[in-house]
Parts: sequence; C-alpha cells; structure tokens
Amino acid sequence: MDFLQILSNTASQILAPATFGYALAAIGLSMHFGFAGLLNMGVAGFMAIGAYGFAISILTFGLAWPLAALIGFAAAVVFALIMGIPTLRLRGDYLAIVTIAAAEILRLIFLTSTFRSVTGSADGLFNFQSGWRGENNPLPAGDYGLGPWTYNANRWYVIILGLLAVAVAVLLVWMLMRSPWGRVIRGIREDEDAVRALGKNVFAFKMQALVIGGVIIAAGGIITAMDTNVNPNVYVTSQTFFVYTALLLGGAATIFGPVLGAVLFWVVRAFLSNLLPALSSIGLLPFLSADQSQMLVFVIVGVALMLLVIFRPQGILGSKKEMTFVR
Repeated sequence: MDFLQILSNTASQILAPATFGYALAAIGLSMHFGFAGLLNMGVAGFMAIGAYGFAISILTFGLAWPLAALIGFAAAVVFALIMGIPTLRLRGDYLAIVTIAAAEILRLIFLTSTFRSVTGSADGLFNFQSGWRGENNPLPAGDYGLGPWTYNANRWYVIILGLLAVAVAVLLVWMLMRSPWGRVIRGIREDEDAVRALGKNVFAFKMQALVIGGVIIAAGGIITAMDTNVNPNVYVTSQTFFVYTALLLGGAATIFGPVLGAVLFWVVRAFLSNLLPALSSIGLLPFLSADQSQMLVFVIVGVALMLLVIFRPQGILGSKKEMTFVR
C-alpha cells in the first residue's frame, strides 16, 4: 500500500474543480436552508439545469461559453420560479417534497431518449470544452504546479474560474446578509409570521432567496461541467445529500462555512476512496472487495451526516444560536 500516493491523491482534491462546484452548491444551499430556512432537497436539479443549460447552449446553439453560462443561470431562475410560485406560500415541508420531485423529474427528462439529439440521453453531453481548451486557453501550455497540485493548462483555467466564482459567491452572500434584505431573510427563517405582521412581503423575499441560491448552485454545476462531461446519472438524490453534508460540516448559517465544509468533505471522501480499496487489496478488509469498499465510503458519509445533524447541527464555524431552527 503506497500511503504517500494516497495522501497525494487526497491533497489534489483541494483544488479540484469538483470541490469548487460543491463549494458553490453549498453556498447556494446556505442561502436557502441556512439563512432563509427553505428546505431545498433539489440541489442536484439546480446543478443539472446549470450544467445542461451551459452544455446545450454550446453544442446545440454554438454560443460562446460566457454567454452559455448566462443561459445556465437563466435556466436556474426559471426552475426556481416554477418550483417556488406554487409552494413558497406554504410551509417548508411542501417545498422539500416539490424540490426533490422536480430534481428527479428533471433528471429523467435529461435521461429519456426522446430528446437524445439535444441532451445526449444516457450518454450525456461531451466535447463542449473547446472554447477554453487548447489554442483558446490564455494560459501557457504544459503541466505546471507544485507536488500534487500539478495540472495542465486546461485544468488550471477551470480551477482559476472556480476560485473566482467561489470568491464572488462568498462576497455576494456576505454583502446580502449584512444588508436590510439579509436581516429580513433571517427574520423569515426565525418567524415569518412576525415578519409578515411588520408589513413585509414574505413570499417575495423567499422567492428572491430561492432564485439567488439557485443561481449560485447552478454555477457549481457549470464549474463541474467545465472539467468533465455532463451525465444525468451524476445528478441523483445522493448528490443533494452530499452537498447537505458539506454545508452542515462547515456551518449552514455562515459565510465561509460552506467552502470549508466542501473542501473537508472532498478531502475526506478522496482519502477514504483511496484508503479503503488499498486496505482491501492487502487483506486488512477481508470481508470487502475493492468495489464493495467504495460503497462503504457512502455508508460512512451517511453516518457522518446523521451524527452532524444530531450532535453538531451548527457545523464547525456555526453557532447554536443561528441553527436553533434546525431542531
């Protein structure tokens, strides 16, 4: 077992585009669940709509990638409005039911063969990265970096965009939560009837929070898609639970908690995904094969999520005062 290689593979996940994608998704979910108290169980749907809107705009309509990203954001706005208009006047449980169902419906639409020419069906979408690869990449060609963070120019380009997107999202949420709008959103989370009694349009504020958070989550789907292909089998319900795990790990009602939680989540997951098969191969896990040990990673993640909710729902950077509504 090469333990140094395991550590190197684990460390490389700190700057992986998937890490930034999950960080953006966790930031958007923090806007929904942490600050506004909206129980969104359709995170995978928002990530899918962003990724597919981005890829389809390039492959089908030949748009440049910055414009394609805007199309992905616009699709997320429409998706949020479709879900929010019939449910946000009701209590949070209804939103949870609608969002998880909408995300699954969306995945099945992308999976069906009826729209294969546009969505790619089960094969997904690929070969849409030429706009920022090869000659179109402004970075110097070749591999460079330090240790486990040595990547080629194409991946560095996506990493830089991911870092910028996370920084912009963090700054946006920080500014919003310090504004009067943010104070109303926090008030709605704690007691929306009291806020309504003060003359505020609770429905409008909740819709705004749903749209803003949805766009940030869609940005996470776009950053992830820029480094790999888009496949409907990625945007399953377990992806939503992974984002919740990252959010609760860092702190739901915090500014930097989602970023910290996403990094820790991917580092731990990468470590276990490399360690457990290695232990199985040398006989230290004789009751599990290498493939079965990968499934054990998901079991551990599920147990960790339950323990977080039970013993520390406020997360690493959160406070109990901010997260009393979870209980």
